[in-house]
Amino acid sequence: MKSVIEVQGLHKAYGGKVAVDDVSFTVAEGEIFGILGRNGAGKTTTVECVEGLRAPDRGRIRVLGLDPRRDRAELTQRLGVQLQDGQLPERLRVGEALRLYASFYADPADWRELADQLGLGGRLGVAYGKLSGGQRQRVSIALALIGNPRVAVLDELTTGLDPHARRETWELIRAVRARGVTIVLVSHFLDEAERLCDRVIVIDAGRVLTTGTPAELVARTGEPTLEDAFVTLTGRNPS
Repeated sequence: MKSVIEVQGLHKAYGGKVAVDDVSFTVAEGEIFGILGRNGAGKTTTVECVEGLRAPDRGRIRVLGLDPRRDRAELTQRLGVQLQDGQLPERLRVGEALRLYASFYADPADWRELADQLGLGGRLGVAYGKLSGGQRQRVSIALALIGNPRVAVLDELTTGLDPHARRETWELIRAVRARGVTIVLVSHFLDEAERLCDRVIVIDAGRVLTTGTPAELVARTGEPTLEDAFVTLTGRNPS
């Protein structure tokens, strides 16, 4: 299948600490691609370089054929991003946020229709600070999709959610892919990746340990689940 993201030899250090060391991978059009690792493994730095938010020290990155730094303005119109620590002002209403973000794009989605599709139609007049954790995640997904992107990066989307809200969010992710959006899912939840991802890479201490489908990683290690395979591969628990 056609690759929409190509990363080759990505390296990023902060002072004397190497955060990402020679990371390479490709993401195919239409798939849910997981970037897995413990907190601090280098996942967020990797995707921030892909998004153009950080400049790599070396390596080559192309997203939809564009250089994320050189072509950032153009890529912003095609790439949706849900940041790990993204927050909105507590008093900003859901409808106000969606309308504001839609104004940033040349060809935005119909924000009212998108809100209905994501179960936010009845919450448009509610202040962000009054939303539950699951509802805030729905808003995050809506803002990532408001520009009609071809690719969406979702970073630790279900952190802090209760089990019910996590399962609801998984269904939303499947629905986003059904819209034709390629998804990069950054997570340290291995059960989440096993249920959602077509392919994954495992990053540890800034380096790619392995890549493949969840089933391939399980078979490769002889373990019963992806979480067990992760522990075998890294010698660490995922959290």
